[in-house]
Amino acid sequence: MREDWIEVELGEAFNITYGKGLSTKDLLKEGYPVYGANGVIGFYSDYKYEERQVLISCRGAASGKINISPEKCFITNNSLIVESSSDFISKEYLYFILSGANRSKIVTGSAQPQVTINNANPLIIKLAPLPTQRAIVSKIEALFSDLDNGIANFKKAQEQLKIYRQAVLKKAFEGELTKEWREKQTNLPTAEELLKQIKEERLNHYNQQIEDWKKAIKEWEKIGKVGKKPSKPAQPKELPPLKKEELEDLPILPFAWAWCRNLNVSTKITDGEHITPKREKSGYYLLSARNIQNGYISYTNVDYVGEDEYLRIRKRCNPEFGDILISCSGSVGRISLVPKNSNFVMVRSVALVKTNVKIYNPKFLEYLFLSPILQSQIEDGKKATAQANLFLEPIGKLNVILCSLVEQNQIVQEIESRLSVCDKVEQSINENIEKAEALRQSILKKAFEGKLLSQAEIEQCKQAADYEPASELLKKIKADKLAKEQEQKKATTKKKSKK
Repeated sequence: MREDWIEVELGEAFNITYGKGLSTKDLLKEGYPVYGANGVIGFYSDYKYEERQVLISCRGAASGKINISPEKCFITNNSLIVESSSDFISKEYLYFILSGANRSKIVTGSAQPQVTINNANPLIIKLAPLPTQRAIVSKIEALFSDLDNGIANFKKAQEQLKIYRQAVLKKAFEGELTKEWREKQTNLPTAEELLKQIKEERLNHYNQQIEDWKKAIKEWEKIGKVGKKPSKPAQPKELPPLKKEELEDLPILPFAWAWCRNLNVSTKITDGEHITPKREKSGYYLLSARNIQNGYISYTNVDYVGEDEYLRIRKRCNPEFGDILISCSGSVGRISLVPKNSNFVMVRSVALVKTNVKIYNPKFLEYLFLSPILQSQIEDGKKATAQANLFLEPIGKLNVILCSLVEQNQIVQEIESRLSVCDKVEQSINENIEKAEALRQSILKKAFEGKLLSQAEIEQCKQAADYEPASELLKKIKADKLAKEQEQKKATTKKKSKK
């Protein structure tokens, strides 16, 4: 820190107040911006503040986040206002110095994080002379502008990668990626043969279920018919084949490929537990729609159930390696395979699709469900109520593509050879975005250690007409703060005397 700077507690220099209460029903689509914990949360017909204000979010997950408002705005009581006069401190300087400060000490609470005035008051900030403040702000803004442009370019590249991924999946399930490979094959089964194989496999699967049920009945009788009698498996349901007019609305498939209903190729379509499970602090994972991400399962923000609940829920819905999971509430249509060695159960916001591995490569099916062809059908199948939902019936009616298992394997290879390049590029982009964000904090750190400006720039600041050491500036800031406090007291006293 330079010799003409000074350290001061935030509450010593500035008055910190809460914003005003405002009901969410008062928010409008147009008007003056309303600042809450996360920034602008809507608009209001009136405003309470004429000047720009530096804000500290003081409620919820955004606690400690720093905002700077425009002129003429409304600020809710989810933000603290650091009241300051532009005559003595640059609002942008105050915004940047608070953005770079260690705010973890002022945030309290875990279940419901918050920042109070008492916690914010002792925060130490470094006050520089006014011309130095302006020079620092100008330099930070120029450097941040370059960073923002770089990050914007990286994010644009991320969006282009998403488009490319979808293009790869689209071509894969139009038969383009395996066109040359397919032309060299001489013994691929026809679509009719594949559909016949499906019926045979579904019948075999049902017959095996019946055999397993007969054995379970014998075991149950052997122990004296104790407990609930094992239920006889229901015959697999089947939807009628697609009609000619339905096929005309679908993309034309290559020779030896076929469209069929998802229900007709699946051995089971169900969803998670409908009765609210008893949750525990640890145990087996209980997944909901938020845990199903495209291509993987997220175990952050996950619930748990004990062993008894786990075994009870799995009797109806038993996710196993290679099954397809679909988020079917809220953010509908995210797809993931059940990975190996997974022990979890789900609630009803996750659907489960089981298929026969003799018919489908699970990875092929995952890519198919992630492709634009299936995602558009899933979008059409959503029932828009208070919250978007995808129910089991439309999942069963999804039109899926069937081709030979050997070609499915080839398609998976073709997709993954292309997407692996995307993964490497995306990893590099993410690393660069992280570096850019780290550089942002590094710039703020250097700025408020007095190391961002060159010696020539510092000398130039000292030649400014309004230059004075920060110690003198602080006296004026404190005097201004005291004057406003006394003015507020007089106004309050006057208001009480009128009553």
